[in-house]
Amino acid sequence: MSFARSIRRPLLPLVASLAAGLVVTALIETPAPAQPPQAAEAEGLRVPPVPEGTPAELMAFVEGLIPPKTQPKSREEMIAYIRGVADASVQVADKILAQVQATDPIYERAVKLKLEALMGLTRFGDDTASTALATFASGLVDSPVAGVALEAKRVLVVAEAQQMFASEKFDAAPALVKKAAAILQANPDDQQSAMLAMQLCSALEQIPGGEAVAADALATFGPILATSKDERVRGMGESFAGKLRLLSLTGKPMDIKGPLLDGTAFDLKSLAGKVVLVDFWATWCGPCVAEIPNVVEQYEKYHAKGFEVIGISLDDDREKVDAFVAEHKIPWPIIFAGKGWEDPVAQFYGISGIPQMILIGRDGNVITLNARGERLGEQLVELFKDAG
Repeated sequence: MSFARSIRRPLLPLVASLAAGLVVTALIETPAPAQPPQAAEAEGLRVPPVPEGTPAELMAFVEGLIPPKTQPKSREEMIAYIRGVADASVQVADKILAQVQATDPIYERAVKLKLEALMGLTRFGDDTASTALATFASGLVDSPVAGVALEAKRVLVVAEAQQMFASEKFDAAPALVKKAAAILQANPDDQQSAMLAMQLCSALEQIPGGEAVAADALATFGPILATSKDERVRGMGESFAGKLRLLSLTGKPMDIKGPLLDGTAFDLKSLAGKVVLVDFWATWCGPCVAEIPNVVEQYEKYHAKGFEVIGISLDDDREKVDAFVAEHKIPWPIIFAGKGWEDPVAQFYGISGIPQMILIGRDGNVITLNARGERLGEQLVELFKDAG
């Protein structure tokens, strides 16, 4: 799934780990088709043959492959090289695992290396790697090494999610949520498990009609995260509460208060009886700026009939907002707290991507959370069809 039409909030930093990248990206990203590794070798960027050696020497070899020693000539060449590194990583991990016992400190690193490499290869459409990943990870879920067992369980959830999104058959979503919740319940202080839950919720939210299942996931994960002893994990739980509040808004009123650019206090109740568009945006957000001409057009068309817009800026530079509003002649009020993503209203509603455009009816209840582009015009035509 693509987030090219919106800007997502940067994720909380994670503890460095080979699997962290998998949890963050594998649910929702698919790489561009890559040429075979041999093609990259022919152009000069090559993955050396995997040598023989001790476990430490083998691990040092694979860790030295990124970044490459030769500058890639193109994105395609770099992708091919990365795929070659994944192939080499599987070979290295197998050589190490053949030499060590589970009690050896390097064992867990080798297992995670192989899991990561196989996951990467599956994202390149390698069916053999997909089968190997499922077999390898399934055999590790009962490992006496706690870190290995946990990693295997997480990877299996990610792999299942990848398959679900690729097939666009989302009936398996509730079962995936239960599996992720079980992992989180057993490891409430683990940041990577919390991030897995966060990314699963975010991905589910993006599927057509996925708001309900995403809300169920948030309601499931949130209470678990709230019990964590880890401060960052608890912070994720707080953001879950806000996001759940957002996804549950349809048919309910919003509570919006804050300082406007002119210094006066704004309360959404002052617009009672109006049709209101609430626009979370920022001057640095390209998709937000691209939506403005459409909103201006609709504002000019329906304002006299009772259509209002309230912008909530997630900028932290007052001068940039003032200059932008003046340049673009934006006629509606803008709430500006100067706190960026930490804006109190954005925090309260768990806003993690902008533009977030919410349409409220005359009765004060939210009609839709997605009033962007053509949808806004379609909704307003219906709402004002009897306005004359």
